[in-house]
Amino acid sequence: MTHADSPAYWDPMPTARRLMATTQFEPRILKGRWEDRNWRNVPGPFYAGETDEMALGRMDAPDHICYDDDHGGGFGGVFVFRQPTDEGQVFDVLCGASLDLYEGYNWDGDDHWTVDSVRAWWADRGRVRAWAVAIAADWGAQTHPHWGYNNDPKYLGHYHDAARGHRDFVAHIDDGLEAYLRGYLFWLEQRREPKPGEALPRL
Repeated sequence: MTHADSPAYWDPMPTARRLMATTQFEPRILKGRWEDRNWRNVPGPFYAGETDEMALGRMDAPDHICYDDDHGGGFGGVFVFRQPTDEGQVFDVLCGASLDLYEGYNWDGDDHWTVDSVRAWWADRGRVRAWAVAIAADWGAQTHPHWGYNNDPKYLGHYHDAARGHRDFVAHIDDGLEAYLRGYLFWLEQRREPKPGEALPRL
């Protein structure tokens, strides 16, 4: 979906519904509540709310899922930092969601996001970017004396992978997310994918 004549926004929901109906994914994996969503989720159809997947989601969807630090020095919940833009990515996100013990993911973001709320999220992006920069520096370090038992070297690879996700999130905010969100605004207003070359709303 990256060539010149691709639409500025690709709707993942037909693919997601087909995968849910024709694979072994269970409907229970998408029961998250909009009111509980992690504030770091980027706008789009997929998001995570109250979750506990033991920091495993990145094993299946490293290009889409990040971990937060809401439980102190260790892993807390998860959030979607990049929305899927092709069929393979939709599958990855659903695989990541299937690992959550709290069944806290959902795919009904299109029913909740509005043009105004997407613009408000974008206007406040500096807050989530600053958080991601700071946590990437912390979790990407070689020692973490303030982490307690999590300072065991056997956890370093896991934390370093999580930090890689945060750095990817920062890079996405800096280059790519604005274009995606402009296409998503078009979708929210028109409920169709924009045609190549069609004017997109501004953020």
